[in-house]
Amino acid sequence: MSARRGVTILGSTGSIGCNTVDLVERRPDLYRVEALVANSRVDILAEQARKLEAKLAVVADESAYPALKEALAGTGIEAAAGARAVVEAAERPADWVMAAIVGAAGLAPTLAAVRRGAVVGLANKECLVCAGQLMMAEVQKHKSTLLPVDSEHSAIFQVFEFDQHDRIEKIILTASGGPFRAKDRDFMKDVTPEQAVAHPNWSMGAKISVDSASMFNKGLELIEAHHLFDMPEDKIDIVVHPQSVIHSLVAYVDGSVLAQLGSPDMRTPIAYALGWPNRIEAPAPRLDLATIATLTFEAPDPVRFPSLRLAREALRAGGSAAAVLNAANEVAVAAFLDRRIGFLDIAAVVERTVEGVNHCELTSIDDVLAKDGEARRFASSILGRTS
Repeated sequence: MSARRGVTILGSTGSIGCNTVDLVERRPDLYRVEALVANSRVDILAEQARKLEAKLAVVADESAYPALKEALAGTGIEAAAGARAVVEAAERPADWVMAAIVGAAGLAPTLAAVRRGAVVGLANKECLVCAGQLMMAEVQKHKSTLLPVDSEHSAIFQVFEFDQHDRIEKIILTASGGPFRAKDRDFMKDVTPEQAVAHPNWSMGAKISVDSASMFNKGLELIEAHHLFDMPEDKIDIVVHPQSVIHSLVAYVDGSVLAQLGSPDMRTPIAYALGWPNRIEAPAPRLDLATIATLTFEAPDPVRFPSLRLAREALRAGGSAAAVLNAANEVAVAAFLDRRIGFLDIAAVVERTVEGVNHCELTSIDDVLAKDGEARRFASSILGRTS
């Protein structure tokens, strides 16, 4: 890199955001920080902004603005708050934007970054799950670059020969299986949020950890992979790989299967996206295959993990089905974390919502947001009837 790359981090206080901050902080010779955005964690956001000498810090929760302004008093760092300020942060002139706001809330700011032609590190899979066709069309129109940050999609991106797309037989997403991989449904019906967020390999936020435990995360990743790599649903496989060493694979027509391997540390795919098209150093533990010794694989159980079936059905249905699936899952996971429903109820709420909400074609982001809201209201009404 011949000049310092301007960086904006959307969702800087979450797991992905904190790991991105760690990498940027290590290389002040390569990066300068334009803006940092968080939801409500003012203490962490202010500390990050001061440490990285950010130009702007934004908190989505407007009630947290006074605390943020006070925390940054005298630093020269601009403070702002609210949904519009989050989008405006994405519109500022950073070369590279990390899109790590969890859920459908990340759609508008990510789209704003895409529309000004930025290089976007995409850690928010919901952007493509909810609005995949629209988002990819905007990427093409504005000549933006979308770099997947999910470890699985980053792995595929690194071994996917885009100029030989027709020579690819299938892509294979690996899944750790989460904490309940070997548990039966009788066990899973009584698990607590604490058990569900205790991932055996990865350190992640609560929502994505629950998604991993239910394998909804893998279902959403399947939909994301379809849009990122223009692969039909029947050419995307999922295999459970408990060691989380092989992050995903691409199979070619000559029988070759290319894989990307690494220790389960999100700083590796983040560093790949942050340094692209070059590679930068990352502090992730180095992979020692002799120590690991054994890598195992198994097919996912569709009975214990119905989320995979629901995701495939939504992808085949097209239109708004995937947006409804995602919204219902967000509502159901929040209810589980609040101990209002059981773990197995998550998939049940999602299935009833997908069946109960009328699907339509999505022609604009407003359509996406409208259908998202409708699905959330429907899922919430189910929770009201079951509480």
